Amino acid sequence: MSGRTPPTTSALAQPLRPPSLGRAALYVGLFVLGAVIGVAGALLQPAWFPGGLLLALAAEAGLCLGAGRAVGRRGGAVAPAAGWALAVVLLTTSRPEGDFVFAAGIGSYLFLLGGIAVAVMCATLARVRQPDGDAARLRK
Repeated sequence: MSGRTPPTTSALAQPLRPPSLGRAALYVGLFVLGAVIGVAGALLQPAWFPGGLLLALAAEAGLCLGAGRAVGRRGGAVAPAAGWALAVVLLTTSRPEGDFVFAAGIGSYLFLLGGIAVAVMCATLARVRQPDGDAARLRK
């Protein structure tokens, strides 16, 4: 033996472990909060058309980006985005009585497509935990 240290494996090569109970509860809470923001935005955006739409999208962006930064993992941004998407998709269906939340108008389409775009951007911009080292770059 030449006294060299064995090569360390990449964080990507490590086996996946389920999240701890606390982290799982945090993700469930963020999922529910994302669904609440989706329902509130669906009701707010047609009430005050340009301002309500911008406020609803800003609330979603703030929740997803803030959760991603607070948790420090991409899952923190994905959980509220998934809750938002599920709530909004469930609200797009019409009831047998003919009731619906989203009317066929530009505001509803901007809310749906803009919300999806905001969710993707926030999940992409979320900070990813670096494996034991410099926060700026991965080690070679």
